[in-house]
Amino acid sequence: MSRANDTEILLPRASRRGFLGAAAALAAGATLPHAGPALAKAPLAKNQAPYFYRFGLGQAEVTVVSDGPLPLGDPGASFLGVSKETVGKMLSDSFLPTDNVVLEQNIPIVNFGDRLVMFDTGMGFSKAFGPTTGRLLKSMEEAGIRPGDIDDIVCSHAHIDHIGGICSADDKALFPNARVHISQADFDFWTDEAKLGGPLKAFVAHARANLLPVRDRIVFFKSEAEVLPGVTAIAAPGHTAGHHIFNVSSGGKSFAFLGDLTHHAVLLTENPRLEFAYDSDPKQAVQSRVRLLTSLAENKTPVMSFHFAWPGFGNLAKAGDGFRYYPAPMEMLRG
Repeated sequence: MSRANDTEILLPRASRRGFLGAAAALAAGATLPHAGPALAKAPLAKNQAPYFYRFGLGQAEVTVVSDGPLPLGDPGASFLGVSKETVGKMLSDSFLPTDNVVLEQNIPIVNFGDRLVMFDTGMGFSKAFGPTTGRLLKSMEEAGIRPGDIDDIVCSHAHIDHIGGICSADDKALFPNARVHISQADFDFWTDEAKLGGPLKAFVAHARANLLPVRDRIVFFKSEAEVLPGVTAIAAPGHTAGHHIFNVSSGGKSFAFLGDLTHHAVLLTENPRLEFAYDSDPKQAVQSRVRLLTSLAENKTPVMSFHFAWPGFGNLAKAGDGFRYYPAPMEMLRG
């Protein structure tokens, strides 16, 4: 069959004449008519979505809120043990900036049905790492959670960005009904007045400002023991002497809240033997990191990381001499 007959089969004769006429007009430079001028102008919306995310955990519900991004600055100054060039290549290979490492501050609040338990509290009123931190209360407001409804605060350790949101700058408890759970080793070390004259002054001062006003509400937990129903402390020393991670469980489901076991999904996870400048005992921190990440990966335990990219929930798998972090898909519709 001829090409002309093919066209006649595809298009009726009248439609074929119109089609050929339109094609000729376009070839001559004509433009198609339109309804009027495009009216797509609008002001740029520079705000983001509210800073919280929810997911289920067995019979419990987890709301992750943020205290805001925490910029560390030059990656080579914080992540040690290899050359700055190696650190930069690890970042660039993962399509991440090489001039500034920005950590998240992911704070899970677990509703067990009979109590609300929050893990760590962010920087609070300290601006030691810049103006983007300190938004915990705003994030909670966006999520519809009132500070007075928090029953327990579980602290992985007493560093400035984990206990910083317990009290206000004028020594008032921001969570008036909450007990504070922390290891005694970290409490004793970071509230020691004698250290105010040394290099740890800023960290010690902020720990004292947040922990001493609520001293009568502090409960010391023991390693490898239940902190609260559904929450078990697991020793992970090195970052600080009393640093812990926590197994959080409900209805047969669980995740591990990592605290500062690893600060970065690439630098300290894919290469867990790198050292971190803020570790009290870097060698011990490496041992804890390798041991616990190995266990979590082998057991396929989901993880909630304080410092990974928002919202910090996912899984780990062994990858060569290190580990690969797989962020869990965010479920934006929940029935």
